[in-house]
Amino acid sequence: MRKLTLFIVSDSVGETADLVAKAAASQFRQDLETVSMKRFSHVEDESQLTEIAYLAKRQDAIIIYTLVKSNMRQKLLEECRKHQLKCIDLLGPIVDKISQQLTEKPFEEPGLVRQLDNDYFKKIEAIEFAVKYDDGRDPRGVLKADIVLVGVSRTSKTPLSQYLAHRRFKVANVPLVPEVDPPEELYQIDPNKCFGLVISPSVLNSIRRERLLTLGLKDDANYAQIDRIRQELDHFNKVVSKIGCKVIDVSNRAVEETANLIMSEMSNRF
Repeated sequence: MRKLTLFIVSDSVGETADLVAKAAASQFRQDLETVSMKRFSHVEDESQLTEIAYLAKRQDAIIIYTLVKSNMRQKLLEECRKHQLKCIDLLGPIVDKISQQLTEKPFEEPGLVRQLDNDYFKKIEAIEFAVKYDDGRDPRGVLKADIVLVGVSRTSKTPLSQYLAHRRFKVANVPLVPEVDPPEELYQIDPNKCFGLVISPSVLNSIRRERLLTLGLKDDANYAQIDRIRQELDHFNKVVSKIGCKVIDVSNRAVEETANLIMSEMSNRF
């Protein structure tokens, strides 16, 4: 039984070419032990390509490559022609077509797709973190968070947490209520990563009344009373004063505006 030898050549890890080669080979042989695959990863020098082509000639191998740099692709193609080797460029034709369509030159930087993958997973991790430690569910999150938000009810803590999570920040938020002592963790963290969200009594009164009506309740409940709101805000001021954190007035700010203020503060501090 004739055996198949494949050389996988990449200027990054080579996973893409490896998977494509295995998928193609599986269409011909159920027993992949007859397919010999050798991966050459992080190939960055033209001299390496010369050596790879020489080895491929000796082993009668097919070269399958994903090289982002055009000069490297051209060099390998020349070596394959020189040794009369079969070679398949998986990436070059696609990059060229996209470049033509966008009328832009490619970066030609190896490993960018892995950076994008890592960035995606960081975002998912941050979103899951924000959900897990939303509304003070678990005070341990305060110690693990990149950013901690504190404020009375209806100051946009949850949507702000999610917005920041999409920017890769792990955010925990803690509601402040006069009848409940704040978690001790709030006083153990670096105040620079904590932000208090304050709001004017009149604006909060309007928001809470609308919230009660949405829930099918009367809008004159204690939750929406001005006296109760002022009591909560007094408690808020005492807590944030003890923490020593920055306070942001969200009365007339969209979530995006508040988030941009926080991100700007974080970038300046750390």
